[in-house]
Amino acid sequence: MSDTVDKERGTEDTKAGSGSAPADGADGGAGNGAADRAVDPRLLVREQGFAGYLTEFRRKVRGGELGSLPVILGLIIIAVIFQSLNENFLSAGSVSDIGVYIAGTGIMATGIVFVLLLGEIDLSVGSVAGVGAAVWAVLSVTHGLNDWLAVLIAIVAGLCIGGLHGFFFAKVGVPAFVVTLAGFLGWSGLQIWLMGQEGSINTPDGSVVEDLTGYYFEDIAAAYGLALVGVLAYAGALLVDARRRRAAKLPSRPVSEIVVRTVAMAVVAFVAAYVLNQSRGLPLALVLFLAVLVIADFGVRRTTYGRQIFAVGGNAEAARRAGINVEWVRISVFGIAGMLAAFGGLFIASLSGGATKSLGAGNTLMNVIAAAVIGGTSLFGGRGKIWSALLGILVIQSIQQGLNLLGMASEIQYMITGAVLLAAVVIDSVSRRTQKTAGRT
Repeated sequence: MSDTVDKERGTEDTKAGSGSAPADGADGGAGNGAADRAVDPRLLVREQGFAGYLTEFRRKVRGGELGSLPVILGLIIIAVIFQSLNENFLSAGSVSDIGVYIAGTGIMATGIVFVLLLGEIDLSVGSVAGVGAAVWAVLSVTHGLNDWLAVLIAIVAGLCIGGLHGFFFAKVGVPAFVVTLAGFLGWSGLQIWLMGQEGSINTPDGSVVEDLTGYYFEDIAAAYGLALVGVLAYAGALLVDARRRRAAKLPSRPVSEIVVRTVAMAVVAFVAAYVLNQSRGLPLALVLFLAVLVIADFGVRRTTYGRQIFAVGGNAEAARRAGINVEWVRISVFGIAGMLAAFGGLFIASLSGGATKSLGAGNTLMNVIAAAVIGGTSLFGGRGKIWSALLGILVIQSIQQGLNLLGMASEIQYMITGAVLLAAVVIDSVSRRTQKTAGRT
């Protein structure tokens, strides 16, 4: 086999996280010839057309690489069941409500995805959200500080709190579970103290926080324009990635696949835009949530910092020996989680009409962690995607929306959400075991 192909195979293996390429000539399709070593089938799949993708899909399923398939199938099943039980489930108003309700918890879940990629957990996000909302309310409403400045201070407060958790974890060596559990208790106390004797501060009319979930872009051009920008950006990213891989003499997506992916994305985006325009228009909350997802996804997948997060989550000692500042990565990740928790707390305050002593309590923490795990982020670290936060919170909010339309009690919602979370963890555990058996971990 030529040096070029060997180099390509080695590069692809490194990116896929596998130790070596398969050695079975039948699997690689290149066992005959002067060289006996087989070519990794991942290098040949795109040369075989769509039949090759079907083969690749089967190989991934057998190897436990399920990706987002379980959660997407789950969303389809949820939609079918609840729509058959209540015809209003997929109505424009219901879909619009889901788009607003997922924003706050989804933003918090995005921060948790960062932490889970390290193989750690953050139990303080609910109380940090409460502190963020309390800081904004006290500064803006009680003391009359500029609304925008109060929002910024609240978010920075969350960043500092998360960074403090990361410091004790990374520098002092206290387990993240213990640090964030202590934070959960301590920041809850600070939240109650900040709110004072009244216990709640209502959101003023026309404030920035009120608009987070109360403002809609009513012009139909807004939703369709966002859909168009999203589709064009997606297609552009695919084309740029394909061009870069071809320049590096690596396998790249053919134009036919890029077209199919772009068309699929366009269908989803424009259908969503159409449905939202049948109600009140494009919610500002959904726009901000998507912006957070895009920025976070770019940081994780397209930057050195993102690769360092995966490296630390996969094997911290190996990452340290490779020259990665493991302590800094850990501190910064917990800082990001705290910042997004505080930001999400402002959305919750907007939905509930103000900041309260109990904001962020109840099932907030459960829903945030469940959203990240249900969406496909591994609890064992080193594997997951930022978009898991969107998929997971869609599952949770769709279940809650459907049960609310059916008049089910909240305890039923807790039991069903818990069962879905357990199923997601079981799938993750079985998937990792299958990959280990197949030699892919």
